[in-house]
Amino acid sequence: MSKIDPTARIADGAVIGEGTEIGPFCIIGPHVVIGSNCKLIGHVHITAQTTIGDDCTIYPFASLGTPPQSLSYRGELTKLKIGSGCTIRESVTMNAGTVAGGGITEVGDRNYFMNCSHVGHDCHVGNDVIFATSATLGGHCEIGDFVFIGGLSAVHQFTRIGPQVMVGGVCGVRDDVIPFGLVNGQYAVLEGLNLIGMKRRKFTKQRLATVRAFYQKLFHGPATFAERLEAARPLAGEDPAIGEILEFIGKGKRPLCLPAIAK
Repeated sequence: MSKIDPTARIADGAVIGEGTEIGPFCIIGPHVVIGSNCKLIGHVHITAQTTIGDDCTIYPFASLGTPPQSLSYRGELTKLKIGSGCTIRESVTMNAGTVAGGGITEVGDRNYFMNCSHVGHDCHVGNDVIFATSATLGGHCEIGDFVFIGGLSAVHQFTRIGPQVMVGGVCGVRDDVIPFGLVNGQYAVLEGLNLIGMKRRKFTKQRLATVRAFYQKLFHGPATFAERLEAARPLAGEDPAIGEILEFIGKGKRPLCLPAIAK
């Protein structure tokens, strides 16, 4: 059975999964669905058409499913979907989607959101992602799996960050970041590959050497970046990571985050 503190307010229509604990002074709206074995420690606010997967822990003053911070919003009932096994620390905010953006904000499984981090409307966040303190996404961002976003960093709306990217602290990300990239700086520049993360994902020395050689040719070789990119396309079959990087670049509609000296 679920355990609900008598000071919590659960609206009619809300669904609370088996074994879930709702702590003191939580407020749960009528369209909310919370999975099994979750723990809302206290003072948690969940509204809109929000669904939360199993085994999530949500700390005080988190606010989930609140209206999108968009001037186009007209009070529509939109969605926030959070996966299983997530940890959402104090004062985290996640907004529901907008009709113009598809009506849903999505967050994957096993993510860790440190205090005061924010997921804007219509964002799509992958699995096994870490947001450090006050990491912030503008609306419509796409964040791949195994991404780390450093403390006090902000990602501009509509920006894509590929899988296994490391974003440094106090960093403004305005352009798309390739998979496996390492970005840093007040206005983010590409500093190399996230080698630590790649090693943690069991890349062999040979694979690392292959991808690093490709990176050097693409970002630091002769000619312009556009010419180097065209020359690099036949290399997609040398390693799955290279193919993933080239596919990511090919799908881009916004500028790409480049090294400070790349042209």
